Amino acid sequence: MFVMELTYTAPLESVEEQMDAHIAWLDGYYAAGVFLASGRKVPRDGGVILAGGVSRAEIERIAAEDPFAVADVCAYSITEFIATKTSADLSTVRENPIT
Repeated sequence: MFVMELTYTAPLESVEEQMDAHIAWLDGYYAAGVFLASGRKVPRDGGVILAGGVSRAEIERIAAEDPFAVADVCAYSITEFIATKTSADLSTVRENPIT
C-alpha cells in the first residue's frame, strides 16, 4: 500500500487551474480500484492519496500522470507500507508480511 503525499510548489491559483483535470484523474484511479482515499492537507499546502494493489513502479507512473505533476504545481513523496491491520472496510487491502 502507498501513501502518496503531494506538496504544492506553485501558488494556489495555479493549482486551482488544474483542479478539474486532477479530479478527473483521481476518479479514473478510484474506478480502477487503485485509490482508496484522498483529500487536502490542513493547512492547504497539498494533499494525500491512499493507494494499493499496484507496484512501486506503477504508483510512480500514476503520480507522474497527475495533471498537477504534469503542470509542475506539485511534488510527490511516496511512502510504501504493509497494511497488516485495517478497518473491516479495508480488509481487501490487508497484507500478511513475509518474515
